[in-house]
Amino acid sequence: MLDLAAHRRIALDSNVLIYLLEAQGPLAEAAATLVDSIESGDRDGVLAAIGLIEVLVGPAKAGDAQVFELTAELIRDSRLRVVPLDAETAEDAAWIRGSLGIGIEDAAHLATARNAGATAFITNDRRIRSIPRLDVVYLGDLVA
Repeated sequence: MLDLAAHRRIALDSNVLIYLLEAQGPLAEAAATLVDSIESGDRDGVLAAIGLIEVLVGPAKAGDAQVFELTAELIRDSRLRVVPLDAETAEDAAWIRGSLGIGIEDAAHLATARNAGATAFITNDRRIRSIPRLDVVYLGDLVA
């Protein structure tokens, strides 16, 4: 298992929360361990507002208002700080997107993480790479 001890503030990709909410097995367990470390105060956690949209779209697509509200409430009541997209972060996201050729959502995640002071972005999307001042860590690599 990779050591995240050096990372006091981490940012989560929406897929980490989706594994936690919808899956079972090693990836869900790794996601639970990360969220537990945030909830216990061992580290700070941030989520880009676009990540909240991505997590909630599944229940919305399914037309399941109860799961939608329960999921939204769990995130609202957690220690995970949802960070809105401001102008400075949008500019950074545009630069990241343009220079790396990645999607707007991924660029917004990375820019939000970096501008919120996270030093690691946890994802399971291997297309996303580290950028200056932000290490990308793959959830699959955290599985013991």
